[in-house]
Amino acid sequence: MIPLFSEPIRLRGLEIPNRLFMSPMCQYSAVDGIPDDWHMRHYVERAMGGVGLLTLEATAVSPEGRITPADLGLWSNAHRDAFKPLVEAIHRAGARVGVQLAHAGRKASTAVPWLGTGRVVESQGGWATVAPSAESFDDSHTTPTALGREGIDRIVAAFGDAARRAVEAGCDTVEIHAAHGYLIHQFLSPLSNKRTDDYGGSLEGRSRLAREVVNAVRSRLPDSMPLLIRVSATDWIAGGWDVDECASLLRDVSARGVDFIDVSSGGLAPGARMPVGPGYQVGLAARIRAATGLPTGAVGLITTAEQIEQIMLSGAADAVSLGRLLLRDPYWPSRNLPAETRKIPNQYIRAYR
Repeated sequence: MIPLFSEPIRLRGLEIPNRLFMSPMCQYSAVDGIPDDWHMRHYVERAMGGVGLLTLEATAVSPEGRITPADLGLWSNAHRDAFKPLVEAIHRAGARVGVQLAHAGRKASTAVPWLGTGRVVESQGGWATVAPSAESFDDSHTTPTALGREGIDRIVAAFGDAARRAVEAGCDTVEIHAAHGYLIHQFLSPLSNKRTDDYGGSLEGRSRLAREVVNAVRSRLPDSMPLLIRVSATDWIAGGWDVDECASLLRDVSARGVDFIDVSSGGLAPGARMPVGPGYQVGLAARIRAATGLPTGAVGLITTAEQIEQIMLSGAADAVSLGRLLLRDPYWPSRNLPAETRKIPNQYIRAYR
C-alpha cells in the first residue's frame, strides 16, 4: 500500500510532491545575512534526499531582527540576489522551496550556540534589541526597548519587503515565523506583552502585529503562492498564550490569506514545562486543524515512517516537518518513499536497486 505521506499536497497553485517537509533550522553560518557555500551544500543535499518542501531557516527581515550575527537575512536586494542561485539549485535537486521570514525581538543579538550563550554586546558586533515591552528573556539577554508605533510600522513594512524579495528570488512559498518566543510571539503572549495601547491587553490588541504582518506579506505574494505561518500553539506556562487563543488568531488570518499552519510550541520564556517525547506536539496540530479547518503540519520528535503514517491516517495533520532527523540523514525521505515516487539522481540510482 502506498503511504499517505507520499501523496502530493496542493496549497493554492503549488503542488508539493509529498508530505515530508524540512523544518527551518538555523545554521548560524551567514556573514552579513548572505548565504554561502555551506548553505548551498546543506540545503541542496537535503533537497536531493527527497523532501517535498524545504523551508530555509529563520531569515531576518532587518539586521536587528537576527537571532545571532550569523543569521540569514533578506533586508536588501543584495540578499535577494544571493538567494537566487541557492533557490535555483534546490529546485534543480527536486524540492519546492520556501523561506521563513523572522524578527527575533528580545531574543536577538545572541551568540552563535557553539560559541557561547547569551547576549552579544555592541562592542563585539551586537546591537540594541526591541520588543513589545522592556522585559528581557532572561538574565543572559539584553533588556530590550519597547517598540513605539513608528518602530512597529517599520517592522511590518520590512516583512512585506522581505516577502517581495523572496518572490523575486524564486521561492515557492513564504512562512511567517510567529513562534518560539520571537517578536510576533512576544506580542501574542500576555507573559511578554505588558502594553496598554492598541498592541496590548486583549487578544485583539496582542494579535494586532501578527495580523498586520500577515496583511503586509500576503499583499506582496502572487495569488497563486501559498502563505504559511509557524506558531507556538502554547507557551506551556500558566497564564500564557494557549491553544484556544492561537486557534482564534488563526481563524482570523485564514481569512487574510494564510493557507497552512506549521504547529510548534514553547520558546517564549524560561520555566516552561514541555512534555517532550515522540510526537509530543502532534496533538496540538490536531487541535488547531479541528478548530480552524486549515491544513496543518506536525513537528517534534517525529522519526519513523510508521509514526508519520499514523499521523496521516489519524487526520492529526496534513504534513510533517522533519528536523534533526534530516540533519542526521538527508536521504531518509528517499529511502522511505515508494520507489515510484522517488526522485533519485541518476548518479545514485544504483544505491536504491
